[in-house]
Amino acid sequence: MDVKPDEPEWLLDGLIKAQRELLIGYKGNIKVAPSRWEEAQNPTNVAISLIGESVLYPYLSEFIELAEKRGMKSFLVTKGTYPEGLEKLRVEPTNLYISVCAPDGETFNRLERPIKRNGWEAQMRSLELMKSFNCRKVIRITLVKGYNMHNIEGYAKLIERAEPDYIEPKAYMRVGESIKRLPEDAMPSCENVLEFAEKLAGETGYIVEDFFKPSRVALLSKNKR
Repeated sequence: MDVKPDEPEWLLDGLIKAQRELLIGYKGNIKVAPSRWEEAQNPTNVAISLIGESVLYPYLSEFIELAEKRGMKSFLVTKGTYPEGLEKLRVEPTNLYISVCAPDGETFNRLERPIKRNGWEAQMRSLELMKSFNCRKVIRITLVKGYNMHNIEGYAKLIERAEPDYIEPKAYMRVGESIKRLPEDAMPSCENVLEFAEKLAGETGYIVEDFFKPSRVALLSKNKR
């Protein structure tokens, strides 16, 4: 069946409309300042994230450009398994995230079970491409206890390949369909995430800048000193 992709303007308008409908119940809530409710009616950030693979959207450049014209900052998140999508971009997002979950090909294939052949090699190509971007660049590492928190040196090699501005090691959270696949103890604790972040900092020369406990996520940045 031939399916015509949604136009960028229709898509962005629909996203804003959906947010407004989602928040309508907060209008008049005594715990919500009217000014904050009004502010939320016109979002200034848009996440182009992992519902499928974001870079496969054929009008991605046009969508990012439209968001920019409306004063919105864009956060493009990709698994990196379709580097050709990054190569085709003629407009850079405000922030580019590549989400990784394995320090080596064996772990990648075991954990990801990719439907695309040569998924690991494709992700390596995307990491190489990342350093050519001028926008803010972030590597996000989703940590799953007992599955991918080994081989810190392997992760360090990925960082060296991509040269991101920031690294975000983040705990896997057992929600949604994942509860059918992974046990509760696959969620790393705050201490587990911080320990991983500190070891990665030691291998890469990045520094641990911050840690947000509710999300169990650490932030590493380049040591500019």
